[in-house]
Formats: sequence, structure tokens, C-alpha cells
Amino acid sequence: MRTLVEFVVVALVLVVTPGPATATVLRVAARDGRRAATSAILGNSAGVLVWASLSALGVSSLVLASEVAYDGLRVGGAVVLVLLGLRSLVGRRKTPDPAAPEPAPRRAAGWRTGLVTSLANPKLALFFVALFPQFIPADAPVLPLALAMAATLVAFELVWYSLLAFAVVRAGTALRPTVQRRIEQGTGALMVALGARLAREVR
Repeated sequence: MRTLVEFVVVALVLVVTPGPATATVLRVAARDGRRAATSAILGNSAGVLVWASLSALGVSSLVLASEVAYDGLRVGGAVVLVLLGLRSLVGRRKTPDPAAPEPAPRRAAGWRTGLVTSLANPKLALFFVALFPQFIPADAPVLPLALAMAATLVAFELVWYSLLAFAVVRAGTALRPTVQRRIEQGTGALMVALGARLAREVR
């Protein structure tokens, strides 16, 4: 069994490594603002907790054991990423007023985007199934410990992704609308690239 310190190090590396969640937060922050990005972060965190619970209950292991189920999840996740990225690449929107409150539907859409991206990421299932058992003693209750470790991971994500969203929003308010649009398109291209890579991956 590995130590708690090792888990913290692995969790930090996982959080700061760019992936679908990072691209989602950057895209929502560039497109819809800080509150919508916060909602996306919370949605992503909810997805992480769902995967942790499923892992503790053994459902994730069943998904990974089935080639069809895993491939379906992988392709579905790739489609989600590509579609979200294309919306940022080709979509048109009005430049938001930084002083105006963000509409509730935009925040709700951010939450759904974060949740769907997280749930459609097969790498989370693989992470929890492959890594979590290494930090859980054989005689310990699995579900409480898995949720505690997931909560630690979520706490790191909340801090890191909030800093990223804050930086993107601050940069956007200081830049011209054309530059803001380039930032949005850049995050969209990143999501398309991540989706394409996910679609090509083979276990």
C-alpha cells in the first residue's frame, strides 16, 4: 500500500496535467465568463465524485472489463469534446459586458458541460480503478476512503481550475474583443484535438 503523501503528489500531478477538464474550464471561462466557469468546475467535480463512487462499488471495473462498454464511453467522450470545441471555433456570440451579471442559463449550461465532460472521460474510470486500490488497506472500508480521496482530488481541482478561469477572464476583460475571440477559438481547437486523440486511443 502506498502512503498518503504519495497520493497527494499523484493527485496534484493529475490535476495540473492538461486534459479535457482543463480545456472545458478554459473554454467556458473564455466564452461565458467567471461564474459560468465556476459552474463548469463544480459540474466536473460532481462527475469526479460519481466516478469515485462507481469505482468503490465496482461498476467502473465492469466498464473497463468490457471492450464494448469502454469503447462506447471513449467514443462518446470524444464526440462531446469535438462538438464543444467546434462550437467555440465556428460559433458567433456577442461580446459580454464584464459589469453585467451572467445569465442563469449560461451558468447552468456551464455546469452541464463540466459534468458531461467528466462523466464521458474514460480516463477517470481508469484512474480510479487502477490507482485508488493502491492507497486503500485491505481491511479498510472502501467507499468512505475512496470518497475521501476523491474529495481531496476535487479540492485540488477547485483551486487550480479557479485560478485558470480567473486568469482567462482577467485577460479577456483587458483585451480587445478580437483577441478574446482568439482565446476562445484556441480553447476550442484544444478540445477538438483532445477529442480526436481520445477517439484514436486503444487500450
